Amino acid sequence: MADTCGQVLLGSGLTVLSHPLMYIKVLIQVGHEPLAPTLGRNLFGRQVYQLPGLFAYAKHIMKIDGKAGLFKGIGPRLCAGSIGTIVHSNVLQFLSEMSRTRDAPGKRFFSRSCCLNFKVNIEQSRLELRSDSVDQVLGGQQKAAEGSIQHVVNETTKEMIARSCATIVTHPFHVITLRCMVQFIGRETKYSGVFDSVVTVYKEEGLLGFFAGLIPRLLGDVLSLWICNLLAHVINTYAIDDSMSHTGEIKNCSQAVTGFFASMLTYPFVLVSNLMAVNNCGLAGGLPPYASVCPTWVDCWRHLSREGNMSRGNSLFFRKLPAGKIYAVDQNRFF
Repeated sequence: MADTCGQVLLGSGLTVLSHPLMYIKVLIQVGHEPLAPTLGRNLFGRQVYQLPGLFAYAKHIMKIDGKAGLFKGIGPRLCAGSIGTIVHSNVLQFLSEMSRTRDAPGKRFFSRSCCLNFKVNIEQSRLELRSDSVDQVLGGQQKAAEGSIQHVVNETTKEMIARSCATIVTHPFHVITLRCMVQFIGRETKYSGVFDSVVTVYKEEGLLGFFAGLIPRLLGDVLSLWICNLLAHVINTYAIDDSMSHTGEIKNCSQAVTGFFASMLTYPFVLVSNLMAVNNCGLAGGLPPYASVCPTWVDCWRHLSREGNMSRGNSLFFRKLPAGKIYAVDQNRFF
């Protein structure tokens, strides 16, 4: 319990610190570009027209709403983070206990003795001795296989179930968070608080409104987790020698690198999920001309793919102009 509370407090602190970054990222994902492109230099020193980056965007928001404006939607996001941490921890603990109970020697012997229909005591004693020896062998094999692909699959499966449960439970708060942020575009006040927003979503869209964009978010999380863990296993097994110094630090670094690579590959799922969470919800940022009304997330994916916007919002620095697009000053967007 103490570990969970510590994780909640740490997660809440990180959420507050990173909230302005997520806020700006969401506005860019929706397609809101309030500042015209400026002439700057790319990584190679060449002069090119660039879109304003993180700091310029933040200054624009503070100019309109003040410093507090950078924290729109912080309430429901904190709720999502805290509840998600608790659900994830409890589900992971439950799955670990189930795994230990299933692999316990006593349970295996009990099930075998029941199947033998209570034979004579001598037979039971022989079976017990045989079971104990088998358990010792299996236990040794299990310990030896901790670095095997099967161990990675088992641990990743547990993590996948725990993350998926946490995502499903907290997705309604995620939807409210995104809609609070997108209100900046049309200057609406439709979603003002957690409880008022819950009532608004339920009245207008029913229960399904709380889970808008859930499927692509789940798919992205699951794919990212499996890609990250399997790639890290391959690198740690075949590219890193255990006899090397600082092996632990190198493996942690490889895990971080594969995590970044996996997040880049699955970014389109994050983009589609966020767009579907605000699509056709009555806010200017979820309606034309900013966004096309998409019946399903697959339609949204196809639309973004046709427009060449599958990576929109992926970078907050050195943002280049979209190819073949014209900036509309009066609409604060590209078309």
